[in-house]
Amino acid sequence: MKIKIQYQYFESCPNHIKMLVNLFEAVKGIENYIEFEKVIIEDEETAKKLKFLGSPALLINGKDLLGALPPENISLFCRFYPNGIPSSEEIKKKIIEIINFQAASCI
Repeated sequence: MKIKIQYQYFESCPNHIKMLVNLFEAVKGIENYIEFEKVIIEDEETAKKLKFLGSPALLINGKDLLGALPPENISLFCRFYPNGIPSSEEIKKKIIEIINFQAASCI
């Protein structure tokens, strides 16, 4: 069973390219386990509909990479990561944890 990764962002966010690069580095070698979707958030309506966490956001099987919940006032905003944009290593670690969990659940 593949894990679903959804990458949400808007074009004018200066951090979205760095996160995307880190994501692509993270999935090298495990692409067969991943179903990837890139979602451009173009307006407030879409942000509210998707409960947008800010740009960039990385959802794995529908849950935020870092466990964040939607803010009270959903809008188009650049997301603040207290420790900076997650590194490729951090992203890969989380993906591998989920892959291993899913594999163990199928036994």
